[in-house]
Amino acid sequence: MGQLGDIEFVGQLAIGVFLAIVFLQSGIDKIVDWKGNLSWLKGHFEKSVLSGLVAPMLGVITILEVATGAVAICGIVCLIWCQNSWCIYYALILALLALLMLLFGQRLAKDYEGAKTIVIYFGVCLLGLLFF
Repeated sequence: MGQLGDIEFVGQLAIGVFLAIVFLQSGIDKIVDWKGNLSWLKGHFEKSVLSGLVAPMLGVITILEVATGAVAICGIVCLIWCQNSWCIYYALILALLALLMLLFGQRLAKDYEGAKTIVIYFGVCLLGLLFF
């Protein structure tokens, strides 16, 4: 097991837990309330070039978010038991991809406040790369 006094171990563990919480919660929420999310997003994108693609986009981002969270959980287990952080690193890459997709959508929908929030998560993930 990694040492809690080792900043690299603690940083990798923290980013893994962060990714698992953020992306599993978001992905599971989309699954549990698919109709509500779809309805809200259709209104959100009604004036954008993506208006006809809302359902497939929601499906893709849901799969990506759940996959990111699942890979993060696998990474936490691997880090603790095998002292191997590669899985958390790949979860971080998936997270960056998901966040870029979300940012693209928010910008096209002209939701600049929503885009600002995504930038905060993106920044945390970029800082997380420093531990790998």
